[in-house]
Amino acid sequence: MSMPPLGRLHVIVNPSPTDDGLDLAKSVLDAGAPLLQVRVKDVDDRERLRLTDAVTGLCRAYGATSIVNDRADLALACHADGVHGGETDLPVQALRTVVGPDKLVGGTARDPFTARALEEQGADYIGVGPVFATRSKTSLPAPLGSGVLHEVVLAVDIPVIAISGITPERVGEVMSVGAHGVAVIGAIADADDPGRATVELLAALEEWP
Repeated sequence: MSMPPLGRLHVIVNPSPTDDGLDLAKSVLDAGAPLLQVRVKDVDDRERLRLTDAVTGLCRAYGATSIVNDRADLALACHADGVHGGETDLPVQALRTVVGPDKLVGGTARDPFTARALEEQGADYIGVGPVFATRSKTSLPAPLGSGVLHEVVLAVDIPVIAISGITPERVGEVMSVGAHGVAVIGAIADADDPGRATVELLAALEEWP
């Protein structure tokens, strides 16, 4: 069985009991988003399962890749294509043990040494951030900038995804130092027209081979 494709645009969707995220997911999938990462917080596990299953099911209908943030068990239960682990989540090696060899496993790094260790543990890609300042997530450390992103790219042989503060205007800066793609929240979720914002980000990414 082949590994699911790792698109260049990762749209992070944050479903909640008051907004299941499906309207946003449909908008970006209609616009061509290749990958959605589902991140559900601050609800019990039954609700987290319901919300995650709704978004991953929609991804399947559109033929898009679905990644579940943090939870390998939910990735399996919802038949998602992979799982992404943050710095305080289960280690990449443990995530790989749970989901097996045929699902994507991503890890988070803020320096080349951590990134190299995650690759050795079996990560398929590395998320690096915050590259730029953002209002979508609080309590983040200072922005790393494209310089540290470039150091991580040079340290590993797997794709690197730039996270945080990414806009169409900043795509060139991260792609020029070797990033495979970008992960976004606010640039799409906070846009007046999420579908149009998705198209603009995809167009900016398409300028890079």
